[in-house]
Amino acid sequence: MSQPITFSAEIQQHQDINAAFVNFPFDTVELFGKKGQVKVKVLLDDKVEYRSSLANMGGGCHRLGLTQAIRKDLGKTFGDIVEVKLWEDKEERIVIVPDDVQELLNQNEKAKEFYDKMSYTHKKEYIRWIEEAKKEETRERRKIKMIEMLFAGKKGI
Repeated sequence: MSQPITFSAEIQQHQDINAAFVNFPFDTVELFGKKGQVKVKVLLDDKVEYRSSLANMGGGCHRLGLTQAIRKDLGKTFGDIVEVKLWEDKEERIVIVPDDVQELLNQNEKAKEFYDKMSYTHKKEYIRWIEEAKKEETRERRKIKMIEMLFAGKKGI
């Protein structure tokens, strides 16, 4: 891995909703040769690691989103300062589909085709939603619901 880009940033609240981000204080064209989205690997406060993207929010400013789960792992919230290390992420992003879910997708060609065309993030959301089920009955219900949602052309949960 090349040298990380490091900076400190204040966790900002997006409008009045429970969504957070930090501003990326550098020029992505200069650093990555990209104006739009830049896929990155991130390490926050030397303890929370994840894969994300720098998103161009207009006005020459890119932002890095911080989910509620990440903020909880950090023990931080809006207004707190976070130490950011990030690298451009050039690895292919692959979602591992559990065998039981793959079997169901294979039985439903239209749903499988739609799923296969979705972005990494949407695929990841569906699989995480299924895998977070604590009971087997819930997992089974969610798998069926996922197929129904895919047939309906619904990308996100």
